Amino acid sequence: MSDFTLAELCICCAAEAFRGDGEVLATSIGLVPRLGAGLAKLSFEPGLMITDGEAYLVSEPVPVGPRGGYQPKIEGLMTYERVFDIIYRGKRHAMVTPVQVDRFGQMNISVIGDYATPKAALLGVRGYPGNTVSNANSMFIPNHGKRTFVAGEVDMVSGVGYNPARWPGGVKPKFLDLRRIITNLAVMDFQGPNNCLRVISRHPGVSFEEIQDNTSFELVAMDGLGVTPAPTAGQLKLIRERLDPHDLRATVLPGNPPGIPAAGR
Repeated sequence: MSDFTLAELCICCAAEAFRGDGEVLATSIGLVPRLGAGLAKLSFEPGLMITDGEAYLVSEPVPVGPRGGYQPKIEGLMTYERVFDIIYRGKRHAMVTPVQVDRFGQMNISVIGDYATPKAALLGVRGYPGNTVSNANSMFIPNHGKRTFVAGEVDMVSGVGYNPARWPGGVKPKFLDLRRIITNLAVMDFQGPNNCLRVISRHPGVSFEEIQDNTSFELVAMDGLGVTPAPTAGQLKLIRERLDPHDLRATVLPGNPPGIPAAGR
């Protein structure tokens, strides 16, 4: 397929982050992560557990936007208390959008600048410490740039990562599991040497050099680094007709760019 948007490409990449998870709870914060988890469940991970974003488990993804006559297909309760039970058993895969990420995978959603006198105060650490210690985590970053992928450490470590200086004796916690980062430029994981960030695919029209130039620390490229696969016709049909019939995904990236840039981009 060649007629797809960059947002749709990112949704398909987000879905792939859940491949192989089986029966775990997908906590997908934000539109692209939510659509990605829904696409994974409808396509290749039927056992993936998802919620309606309120208090129920559902057997199929709830379409985003106005529901009209659609009624969520409720399978059971998923109260706040039950979510915590699952978190501390490690039976969850969260996909989130931090404002800063460093080379260790440490995430920040708390403050920008010095903690005592920040330039901006954001959400606080929220559930990130427990999430990252106990669960698998992936990320979606809509604007791949040096303000997000920062040099040194993030301004406030909200979510833990592979920095040995942060762990007693330099031993990482047993259940620390950072999976993938999907951005508007590439897909990356933490399978480089010493868990460094590795580019595993570059989006159409993007070079490894461009990805590196927009990152404040050194990246490595996967052997045989290739282009991110285009969405299939079946994936696009699910996204457009079942998951996001109102095209809310068009608001994710400025200008809703095409998945394959025009010549001379």
